[in-house]
Amino acid sequence: MQPPPDAVYRHEFTVPESALDQNGHVNNVVYVQWMQDVAILHSETIGGTRLVQSLGATWVVRTHNVEYLAPAFAGDDIVALTWVVDFRRARSLRRYRFIRKHDGILLARGETDWVFVDSASGRPKAIPAEVTAVFPLAPDGPAE
Repeated sequence: MQPPPDAVYRHEFTVPESALDQNGHVNNVVYVQWMQDVAILHSETIGGTRLVQSLGATWVVRTHNVEYLAPAFAGDDIVALTWVVDFRRARSLRRYRFIRKHDGILLARGETDWVFVDSASGRPKAIPAEVTAVFPLAPDGPAE
């Protein structure tokens, strides 16, 4: 089943030299940064960041999982895809794919379990309906 057209966020960028490790390819921790960056871009694009801040809340990471499938190199154009899989009481699962644009190779895939927290107390709180309404779900992600 295809997700709603606006459920999968797409962001393209070029790998900078600064992302490389001593082996000459993108360092594994850089993918975690990219995951966070593209999640934030997605949220900002649809008004989620402003809404969450207005509610006195924020998102924090509970876990990141990344599967590295192929190396990426400086100058590679990358397509990053991200989507929200679900909402649970105070948590939300988001997934990611990183694809090299010129050959379509899936470089890495991952997921983050985000926790919705009260900014003042730092304690988890239930995700309100107005927040879930901003993020269309794509439980199965984009078509391969």
